[in-house]
Amino acid sequence: MSEAKLREEMVMLSQSLFERGYSVGSAGNISAAVDDGLLITPTNSCLGFLDPARISKIDVEGNHVAGDKPSKEIFLHRAFYKTRPNTGAVVHLHSTYATAISCLSSTDPDDCIEPITPYVVMRVGTVKILPYVPPGDPAMGEMIVALKGSVNAVLLANHGPVVAGPDLRSAVFAAEELEETCKILMILKGQPYRLLSEEQVQELNARRYLT
Repeated sequence: MSEAKLREEMVMLSQSLFERGYSVGSAGNISAAVDDGLLITPTNSCLGFLDPARISKIDVEGNHVAGDKPSKEIFLHRAFYKTRPNTGAVVHLHSTYATAISCLSSTDPDDCIEPITPYVVMRVGTVKILPYVPPGDPAMGEMIVALKGSVNAVLLANHGPVVAGPDLRSAVFAAEELEETCKILMILKGQPYRLLSEEQVQELNARRYLT
């Protein structure tokens, strides 16, 4: 896909997320890899009203080379590109239910999304919660680097989800799947419910890596 078409796709998918309530105001940021660096939504921009020509471009060394000033949380994105070589896009949202899960003190920080549907297993996988640091703090990127590429999704405590994928659509769809699963878990909270068995999860993981 050409850079021009990728910019258009970022605008389209970002607008879709905004219009369906996955982000509000200027919350959230999205990036996608290109041959000579990456594209990322500008700082303080609204995902619902992006201009493809103003999307920021960062070169392979992290220098801002085109478009508006990049998101202040670019280090979150670069950490995934650095540690997961197959990463083609990263989506960071402040979506309601995933953020709610990130605020619960009872949530398992090493595996915070239970295997309640096959789709969250296949599209998202294990999700870890990273300790709270203020927005814009580079320590968040350092914590993602410390995971050494072991997961493609995290919840930033009291902040929201960050999801990586092999391409922009895959990353967006995985972020949507994570939010929907968090919604289901919050709806079922306090009620008895079934989880997928370990054997079922293993079967789904085998399928995930074959596709």
